[in-house]
Amino acid sequence: MKITDVKAYAIRTEFRYPFVWRKGLPGSDTVQESTVLRIMTDEGMEGVCTIPRGQIAIDLIGRRIKDMLLGEDPFLKERIWHLMLELDRIEEFPIYMLGAVDIALWDLTAKASGLPLYRILGGHTNKVSAYASTVTYDTIDQYLRIADQCLARGYKAIKLHAWGDVEADAKLAKALRKHVGEHIDLMYDGSAGFDLQQSIRLGKHLEEVGFLWYEEPMREFNINNYRKLCRELTIPVLSAETSDGCHYNAADFIVQEAADLIRTSTHYKGGITGALRIAHLADAFGMKAEIHGGGLPNLHLACAIPNNTAFEILVYAEPAVYAHEVDQDGCIAPPDVPGTGEQYDWNELEQHAFLKI
Repeated sequence: MKITDVKAYAIRTEFRYPFVWRKGLPGSDTVQESTVLRIMTDEGMEGVCTIPRGQIAIDLIGRRIKDMLLGEDPFLKERIWHLMLELDRIEEFPIYMLGAVDIALWDLTAKASGLPLYRILGGHTNKVSAYASTVTYDTIDQYLRIADQCLARGYKAIKLHAWGDVEADAKLAKALRKHVGEHIDLMYDGSAGFDLQQSIRLGKHLEEVGFLWYEEPMREFNINNYRKLCRELTIPVLSAETSDGCHYNAADFIVQEAADLIRTSTHYKGGITGALRIAHLADAFGMKAEIHGGGLPNLHLACAIPNNTAFEILVYAEPAVYAHEVDQDGCIAPPDVPGTGEQYDWNELEQHAFLKI
């Protein structure tokens, strides 16, 4: 089997629930751009991946990636992963671009096998528990109302994205713990809003009220500061979420004791191949590899590995609107179809894409 064509369609979609991170930092736009990557073969099999950008993705696919892929065997995913890494050295791909081709090729491989992706990856379970991951809301009372809605929906764990203010966020964490009781798992994501001393102070507050983990309070440029943070706190620190370098960088966080839990994902860590490398590396050290964000490729990844706690589902707006739906037990299952389950109307994309290859 050979790759015979690569197509890409940049589309714009209305997003009805724009949100912010921290104190007014934009988290979304009302109109969002994305690109659908389609890799086609001489045997009629194809794989797809959705990339969370428009013009940037079209430029890189058309100018660099397409010519590299033509004529390649789509099943030689390790070879192509390293070819993409070589292109990254030239282009310095945005972090979400490095794994896009890999996701599409794994989708194609699973389709060719007639199985859902998570089963091709080894398969650990056919569904996983999920946690509700808030956007940044305006008041403590609003957070508490959202928490009630999430618990009523079936969630048994909630993660906060708050304001980026040590005292205000600590007050929110304590109020939420009091509100939901001791039986609900709570986590906090700093979204890189603090320096080292602020991170330590806030971490101490989260320890007091029994939060499950403390995620990315600082930018991940400085492994030494993360090592200091881990040594100062007893709450597990979850790091290496947006750091570049896939498993190479994750290894440094682990061996330098700068992470108690490690982040992995298909969209930030080099696709399925890169994400699995990190998950297996963490497993070798007896660590959890918590999966960042939503999307079907990440859901399949969550069902494929044994060392992930739960699947992250973003919660927008009020009343709460969820990026994915869970069952009555707070669990979510990937589509029981070959591949990832992402499906598109190609004729519609051809007609409505504002840029295409």
